[in-house]
This record gives sequence, C-alpha cells and structure tokens, in this order.
Amino acid sequence: MSRTLYAEPGVGWLALVWGPLFALLGAVAELATGGPVHTVAWVMVAIGLCALTLPWVYARRRFLSLEVTTQGLRQGREQLEAARIADVTGVGTPVGARVLGGGWTVPRKYDELPVKLDDGTVVLAWARDVEALQAALSELASANQPEKDS
Repeated sequence: MSRTLYAEPGVGWLALVWGPLFALLGAVAELATGGPVHTVAWVMVAIGLCALTLPWVYARRRFLSLEVTTQGLRQGREQLEAARIADVTGVGTPVGARVLGGGWTVPRKYDELPVKLDDGTVVLAWARDVEALQAALSELASANQPEKDS
C-alpha cells in the first residue's frame, strides 16, 4: 500500500459552484431592483455555466494534478517510479530538459523543479508549491537509496 507524501489536485470541484452562484446573484439583483425575476432564465444560465465549467475542471484535474506517493511521482498524465528518482537538490536545469506530464513547457503559474534520474538525465517536475514537492521527492529519493557500508 502506498502512502501519499504530497499532492496537488489541479483544481477543486468547488469551481462548479461559480455558475449557479452567478445566476443566484443575478436573480437576487433582479429581485432587489423591483423588476420581474426571470427564474427559468437564471436556472438555464446556471446549468449552462456549470456545463461549460465541467470540462475545464475535468481537464485541469487530469493534466495539472500531481501526486507523490511511496511508489513514485504522478505528474499530469505521466508516472515516474520512485526507484528512478536519484536527486532533487542542487540539480541544474540543462537546456532542452524534458517536462514531466506530457507538455512542452511547465504550465503557467507553476514553478519548475529539476529532477535527476537514475540514468543521469534531468527532467523538469512542476508544482505550485515547489518547496513542498522538493521535500517530498527528497524523502522519496533518500528512502530508495541503498544503504552504504562504511
């Protein structure tokens, strides 16, 4: 059984409430101004905005989520086994380093973390809280290092 060391969901399902909340505020504004309240129209607006938000939330949860477990790192659509992670501290970023998760670049509003793999290559992991990701990956890398005899 694997234990989660760090996780970012990408976005919460609470974002689906924005559309209905906007519709409710519109209906309350109509009620406050004394005009007729178009209840059916506001319900349709709430359903429409919720329907537009659903694919956005699903995509962000699928492609921008990450999870570090004792088994490894899941970054977007990509899995990286724990045994492959060699080092995450003091690793430089070479030009052309591959970005984990299947994208061409690190997503906007995310910070990058160079990760050295067991074969010597460097890949870029990314997170909103890169220090927490680095701490979790450091713990994972040190747990997978074989004990050296003195």
